[in-house]
Amino acid sequence: MDSEAVVPERDRSPAAAKADPGERSRSVVPDREASEAMAADSGDADSGDTASAAGPAARLPAFTRWWAEWGRTVLLGLGCAVVLVLVSQYVVEPFQVPSGSMEGTLRVGDRVLVDKLAYRFGGTPRRGDVIVFNGEGSFTQNGGTDYVKRVIGIGGDRVTCCDPRGRLTVNGHPLDETYLHPGDSPSRVPFDIVVPQGRLWVMGDHRDDSRDSRDHLGDPGGGTVPVGRVIGRAEWIAWPVGHWTRLRRPAAFAAIPAVPAGAHG
Repeated sequence: MDSEAVVPERDRSPAAAKADPGERSRSVVPDREASEAMAADSGDADSGDTASAAGPAARLPAFTRWWAEWGRTVLLGLGCAVVLVLVSQYVVEPFQVPSGSMEGTLRVGDRVLVDKLAYRFGGTPRRGDVIVFNGEGSFTQNGGTDYVKRVIGIGGDRVTCCDPRGRLTVNGHPLDETYLHPGDSPSRVPFDIVVPQGRLWVMGDHRDDSRDSRDHLGDPGGGTVPVGRVIGRAEWIAWPVGHWTRLRRPAAFAAIPAVPAGAHG
């Protein structure tokens, strides 16, 4: 047999065995230059990815970027404004007291919160309520002006000034008006009126400085205010903080008797 035709077997001599670990070591440990080159290539690739990701955002229109940052705040502000307008229009509205006609209870410049739902859904003004109303057709004839007064008599009541002790009477019952401005009398003008149904007799708490139902006795309606012109009931003094309080119906009105049927017929 031709020995040269045989495939040579791996050299198993001791010298070869010693040489193999070195060969394996050189094949596993990366060359330093090659490693640094790979790291540089990797860094370049990352930089390219970052630049490509930031590029489109930077190219967005200025308004789009502004809206992305502030849009939610703007929408929230608009929503709050709409809610405030709706509440003021239909639920609670602040009014500023323009004169001293209600002093003793309200001062000039006070801000009162008026409940505009107080007389809706079947509710009606009651004696002793502090109300805000439009005076067109009762206190003014040309254009409407809003007034704040206290309800003294409602439809069917007979309101009189004054009894022998100088007190107002409603349906014959004298009123103990502890809420009056100090030093004021219940009224310096005598009157005796039956309030028509659907109307109100109103007076200021500062009787010596109030133009109220007494001043319009000769006008249409005899100085009374249509219930339909009432804007709402004043519930709270909201400003200034030092005068903050709730406006409650005085206890004196609870003892007034109801009008007997046909009493003034």
